[in-house]
Amino acid sequence: MQLKPTIIGIAEGTHYLVGVTDAKDNFTALPALNEVAICASLSEAKQLLRNQRVDTAQLTLQSAYDEMCGLPSSSVVNQTIHF
Repeated sequence: MQLKPTIIGIAEGTHYLVGVTDAKDNFTALPALNEVAICASLSEAKQLLRNQRVDTAQLTLQSAYDEMCGLPSSSVVNQTIHF
């Protein structure tokens, strides 16, 4: 099963989640770690992945604003980043 290293950021959030996404879009911990990592910044998230010998990840940015206003949720933005 193919796993994509993934960093998830939430609008106005104070942290980033770091893990992997599988072919069914399930988000879980990196195989080398016991749990999903929580990082205080995008730079810290990238460094954590570098320490795991990962140099490319999917950056997923989400926003809950539309849902809070009673609108359908907006689409998730995914971008492949290299570091």
